[in-house]
Amino acid sequence: MAALVPFHDRDGFIWFDGKLVPWREATLHVLSHGLHYASAVFEGERAYGGEIFKLTEHTERLVAGARTMDFEIPYSVAEIDAACRETIKANNLVDCYVRPIAWRGSEQMGVSAQNAKIHLAIAAWDWGSYFDPAERMRGIRVTFAHYRRPDPRTAPAKTKAAGLYMICTLEKHRAERAGYADALMLDWRGHVAECTGANIFFVKDGALHTPVPDCFLDGITRRTIIDLAKKRGMEVRERTILPEELGSFSECFIVGTAAEVTPVRELGEHNYQPGRITETLLNDYMETVQPKKSAAE
Repeated sequence: MAALVPFHDRDGFIWFDGKLVPWREATLHVLSHGLHYASAVFEGERAYGGEIFKLTEHTERLVAGARTMDFEIPYSVAEIDAACRETIKANNLVDCYVRPIAWRGSEQMGVSAQNAKIHLAIAAWDWGSYFDPAERMRGIRVTFAHYRRPDPRTAPAKTKAAGLYMICTLEKHRAERAGYADALMLDWRGHVAECTGANIFFVKDGALHTPVPDCFLDGITRRTIIDLAKKRGMEVRERTILPEELGSFSECFIVGTAAEVTPVRELGEHNYQPGRITETLLNDYMETVQPKKSAAE
């Protein structure tokens, strides 16, 4: 296995508070509020052929998430969009992952930090398949998580906030140690919710079934897949899905910016055969994210 290149020690540039800085100089103080109290929101984006897929939609969600976390990012949506494009260009990237993040700084420490400065950074790097490519082609193995997605009355559950991913990291580690690629999380009611970093879909009798995102992130990739399925004339049912139903589905796949469209062959004791609908939507998605070439090209 090739040695991992640590993220703090790389060549390139990171957009940091309004300007590009050398990668290794994009640092923050150890007493930053975002580190201690998770007062941070972020986005995960992918660029294909030099264009970031649904960039403005991601940026709008970032800004809205910050407001949910009770702070205002000091840049407009248009300025953040431009900064994301500037970052991938500065790093000579074409197909890559893009990570904007906004957080409270170190001016004030404690639960209350209304006077802390709000920072924004944007990094971009090469990142291929989220899962092992050979494994992905035949479907990944998924186990069940112990932790559950929280009641929206206990946390801003629909926001892409840093603190909500703590249990995802724990469950992803537990799954990988057991030989699985990911873990399926239920919500606080015991309903099927999502995986640790991706939404989930099932197929039954030609129809697509997916949980209602009432206590977890309604992913941009999730909405894209629903639109693509409807364009194909597929029935899409957003509904409550119970764990005892999982054996009744024929296909299963997960979706997200990082995961893209990834078939699942095994979920706990249930087995699925990645089939025609999964393959069709995977191909449709990959075609959709690629920049359209003009007739002159």
